[in-house]
Amino acid sequence: MKTKQELTDILDFVAEYASYLLGSGVHTSRVIRNAQRIGTSQGVDIQLSSFQKSIIITVHDERSGEVVTRVVKIPALPISFERNSDLSALSWDAVDEHLSLTDLRDRYGELIAKPRMDPIFVLLTVGLANASFCRLFGGDWTAVGIVFTSTLVGFSARQRMQAHAVNHFLVFILSAFLASLCASSALGFDCTAEVAIATSPLFLVPGVPLINGVIDIVEGHILIGCSRLINALLLIVCIAVGLSATLMIVKNSLL
Repeated sequence: MKTKQELTDILDFVAEYASYLLGSGVHTSRVIRNAQRIGTSQGVDIQLSSFQKSIIITVHDERSGEVVTRVVKIPALPISFERNSDLSALSWDAVDEHLSLTDLRDRYGELIAKPRMDPIFVLLTVGLANASFCRLFGGDWTAVGIVFTSTLVGFSARQRMQAHAVNHFLVFILSAFLASLCASSALGFDCTAEVAIATSPLFLVPGVPLINGVIDIVEGHILIGCSRLINALLLIVCIAVGLSATLMIVKNSLL
């Protein structure tokens, strides 16, 4: 039988855990399963409802009848598949190893304190990936090199703006504009300049919100699924606005 304070402590941890997962790009059903798994390990029932900016969590002890509910804000966090996988594994460890709440907090703290990938390494790999898109869509090697350089410029600008908490819609517009503007230098070379310009902002495509939105709708979480798809659509519009600004500048060279 849990006391009110024990339920509150469990709720505090689960709220932090679930909001971190949702903010890191995990689809809703997975977060609910993980949270309920942790609740099972602590001998309580957990119900969770998710919205675009917040979640409602209820912890219920069937033996005592005590119920605690809280509304928690979802933070905006960088997407990390490795960290999301580790945190999901923690929910299984809680059940398999019968971890106490203190042990859960300690392991959770260790996982979120792990250093993220080096930003320079991420920058280079994103540049190579986007350059590969250029080659995949028929770009020649000169265009591939230009797209690689343009991606470095656009993505580094995105990293800097995100570090200064610039509005993410403005981040996407400016990043798309800078990347495509740099890629427009391909017009001065004998290469597939159109492919270079078109593929230069592809690193901004919001794949995770699009995938999560579809998964949420299919699994019955209609509200947050639609919210994620609308947010992704707005980001795609921002990419189009940034690319259009470049096309307005270099349109005479394309004709």
